Amino acid sequence: MSKPIFSGDVVISGGGLAGLTLALALHKAGLSVAVIDAMALSEHVTPEHDGRASALAYTSYRMLNAVGAGQYLKDHVQPIEDILVVDGRPYDGLKRGGPGPNQLHFDRREISPEDDGEALGYMAENRWTRVALARAADEAGLTVFAPARASHIEQDAAPGRNRLVLESGDVLEAPLIVGCDGKFSGLRAQAGVRTTDYAYNQKAVVLTVEHEHSHDGVAYECFMPTGPFAILPLPNNRSSLVWCERPKAADALKDMDDEGFQEALEARFGDFLGWVKPVSPRWTYPLTLKFAERFTDDRLALVGDAARGIHPIAGQGFNLGVRDAAVLADVLVDAKRAGLDLGAPAVLQRYERWRKTDSVAVGLGAHLFTWLFSNDHSTIRAARGLGLSIVDQIPAARRFFMRTAGGEVGDLPALLRGDSLHL
Repeated sequence: MSKPIFSGDVVISGGGLAGLTLALALHKAGLSVAVIDAMALSEHVTPEHDGRASALAYTSYRMLNAVGAGQYLKDHVQPIEDILVVDGRPYDGLKRGGPGPNQLHFDRREISPEDDGEALGYMAENRWTRVALARAADEAGLTVFAPARASHIEQDAAPGRNRLVLESGDVLEAPLIVGCDGKFSGLRAQAGVRTTDYAYNQKAVVLTVEHEHSHDGVAYECFMPTGPFAILPLPNNRSSLVWCERPKAADALKDMDDEGFQEALEARFGDFLGWVKPVSPRWTYPLTLKFAERFTDDRLALVGDAARGIHPIAGQGFNLGVRDAAVLADVLVDAKRAGLDLGAPAVLQRYERWRKTDSVAVGLGAHLFTWLFSNDHSTIRAARGLGLSIVDQIPAARRFFMRTAGGEVGDLPALLRGDSLHL
């Protein structure tokens, strides 16, 4: 049996957003952690790597501050002051596109009335979040092996240990291995963890646009018959668009010449923010639901998209991964303090119980909203418009949805409260 190149408390396979967030949380708490990733961190942060932006819930932003990444991200985030959930169909009295007559307005001042209070969320381009996490990892001296690709978990590891074998033949050893290796997780597949899968027959066209007028920190979730159309505020009069369409239509939009795409953009976006123009390439991503039947296996925990991937309708994908990281860090630090085996079934079951309810609720909620709003059936359209109007008139309901989207429900782990973890 070859000598491991790392032997510590936790090995994390996957150095994306969720993986690095978890690694920093554990490292700063005093655990011995190593991260492996197939791509060097420097490649994660190029503009060409990923055109997406994420809406960071205010509890997620607290955690990024607690693990040391917030200081590098603060100049690249746009606070979300308001969210408008609207029927995106054009109607008389409003120019082409843009918000329709039925809407639900979320105002951060209802739950954070101070002028300098927390926003409903913080929009950040994924590449800047990666830059912040990479800089925090470098500053903290986090052990990272990249580029390096996981091959398999060795089944004959010593008692109380698990061994992750890399394609190079090198081995990393720890009581617990964490799979943060995405929706097509190889570690999940090797462990035989089954998934529930659903394809939405939609693709998201993702790009960044610049517009004439300020968005004033307002995020729009417009519901169209073919899928949601999200206008998400970024710094400097820019917005990130998540434009959901049937796959053939999405591919056509991606491949369209600039003049044709400009015309299609103006028709869908409208002119409520003045002129609008693309300032980035276009990307497309197929939209699916994938849910692991369990989040743990023998000395293995699944985090982020390896545990579940959901529709982006509510912008909760990355936030679910952050909440996974916060809970697992809390559980492992408690176990380490008590002298327990970090990979013991009782320790991992606590993590799974803590995360399963929230994950199922958010995943099914996104699924239901996608079905309810991605159609043009007259009866359903009338019912959903009425529903938006009713909820908009109930302050308690608005506050409940805002706190739920912000991740401030149930038993919050320390990092989501903004507190640090220490052994």
